Amino acid sequence: MLPTPSTDHVAFDRIYEPAEDSFLLLDTLSSEAEEEFLKSCFNPKLESQNVGSSPCALVVEIGTGSGVVLSFLHAHAEIIFGRSDVLTWGVDVNRFACEATSQTVQFAEQDQRKESRPHGFYLGNVLGDLTSCFRSGEVDVLVFNPPYVPTTELPSIPSEELNGRVKTTFEDDSKLLELSYAGGVDGMETTDRLLEELPGVLSSRGVGYILLCAQNRPEQVKRRIQGWGEEWRVETVRTSGKKGGWEKLQIIRIWRAKPE
Repeated sequence: MLPTPSTDHVAFDRIYEPAEDSFLLLDTLSSEAEEEFLKSCFNPKLESQNVGSSPCALVVEIGTGSGVVLSFLHAHAEIIFGRSDVLTWGVDVNRFACEATSQTVQFAEQDQRKESRPHGFYLGNVLGDLTSCFRSGEVDVLVFNPPYVPTTELPSIPSEELNGRVKTTFEDDSKLLELSYAGGVDGMETTDRLLEELPGVLSSRGVGYILLCAQNRPEQVKRRIQGWGEEWRVETVRTSGKKGGWEKLQIIRIWRAKPE
C-alpha cells in the first residue's frame, strides 16, 4: 500500500478533512486494475517505443481541499502512471484549500526525496471554479470528489472579500466548509456542471474519475454519459462496500474508447 501524504499541518475548521470518500479515491487510483489502465494510457513504454511521441500527462484535481488526493498522485506518479514526468495541478474555490494543498504537496515531496524516490511536477493550485481555467482538450486525468450530499440549497462561491481575509469568523468558516459537502438537489448540482464541461476539457486520451453516492443516482449518471456518443465509456471501478443508507459511495471512470 502506498503511503498517504500527511495533512497534520491543515486547519480543518475551514477545509474538508480527509474521510472515507478521500481514502476511497486513494485506494481506487492505486489499485492494481487502475494502475494497469493508467499505464496503458500514459506509460510511453506501453504506448510506443518512441518516448518522444508520448507527451507527459496533465493530472488535475478539482476541489483539492487538504490536497491529500493530488499529493498522493503527485508523490506516486511513477508507480501509478508508469512515469514521473507527470504535471499536477489543483483547483479550488476556497483560497485556504489552495494554500493547504500547496503545503501538502511540499511535505509529500520532502518524504519522497528522503527515500530517494521521484515525484511529479507540481504546477500549483488555482483559485477557480471547476474547469474554467483550462483550455479545450488540455486535461489528461481529472479527479473530482464533489460536494455530493443532497441539500435544500447550494452555497454560493466565496467572494473575493471572504477569500482575501487573513482571519475568518466562525460563520465564514462554516460557509467555506459547506462548499465541500452541500450538493443541492440530489447532491448533483455541482457535479452536473462538471459533467457538462468534461467532454470539452478532457484530451483525446483523457480519463475522469468522479465520486458519487447512492442518492446521486449513479446509474442515471452513467446512462447520461453513455449518451454523449459511441466513443464514450463509463464504468464503476470501486465502491465503499455493501451497506445500508445513502452514504454508500462509488468511483466512476469516464474515458474515450481507443480507435481499433
